[in-house]
Amino acid sequence: MKTIGFIGLGLMGEAMSKNIVEKFDGEVLVYDLNPKAVENLVVSGATAATSIAQIAQQADVIISMVPRSEHVRSVYQEMLPHLHSGQITIDMSTIEPSVSEAIAKEVAKTGAIMLDAPVVKSVPAAVKAELGIYIGGDKQAWEQVHHILAMMGCNQIHMGPNGRGLVMKMIHNVMVAGIQNSVNEMLTAAAAFDIQWPDMHQAISYGGATNFYLNSKIDSLIAANFAPAFSLQNMAKDVNIMKSMMNESGLHLPGVDVIKAVYDQGLNTGIGSEDFCATLKVVRSQSQA
Repeated sequence: MKTIGFIGLGLMGEAMSKNIVEKFDGEVLVYDLNPKAVENLVVSGATAATSIAQIAQQADVIISMVPRSEHVRSVYQEMLPHLHSGQITIDMSTIEPSVSEAIAKEVAKTGAIMLDAPVVKSVPAAVKAELGIYIGGDKQAWEQVHHILAMMGCNQIHMGPNGRGLVMKMIHNVMVAGIQNSVNEMLTAAAAFDIQWPDMHQAISYGGATNFYLNSKIDSLIAANFAPAFSLQNMAKDVNIMKSMMNESGLHLPGVDVIKAVYDQGLNTGIGSEDFCATLKVVRSQSQA
């Protein structure tokens, strides 16, 4: 593998691609609609691509990290005419599993192989190459690119065929949102009964309710600091994808409906651009009968 292409240089993509540029012994082609983002990577040692088509023509491994399903579709529409046997494409975006599965079938017709490989954790972990990565797709193809994914993440696991990496990502994120909702409600209860949040946090650490979300967010929650590390609107997207998956499969999971209502209210009140821990505002506002 002599050339890696990276498409999508947002907050996560920029950090992830920088790690590849620093660690890969070969050329890294980068592309983004924002010229400034491309310039930043060129300074770090990447080569600017003039188009997505150029990356599809020249790269052995192609990584994409874009916001939504429609963006992934657009990227692959430009790539498909140029893909060929021997290439591996890795979409690390968080999108509907069914969309990814459909695109993978189109990629297979070219002779190339597509993997879905969404990530967990946020920008600080991306900078440190400490992401968790869930892989769906051909296992032998994953084994071929394992070392490349390791340049961005410290943990990776193969979950099954195409789409299953994304299914796991939804399970993970909606589970986090459920823990978050419980934390929000119990913080509200603590305040109602005159228990200070630092004391509550310490007391919980003595028992079985301790959790990563509370440990990582308690200082921000106490300070009402909702500067985004992972936005409410991004988590709302994942919650709604899970709801669509439930509808498609006939699953009835009442907790997901509770979480969705909280996130819908957050979007309706205009706090979508704040950190996802700002759901505390929604829970507190709804706590008084």
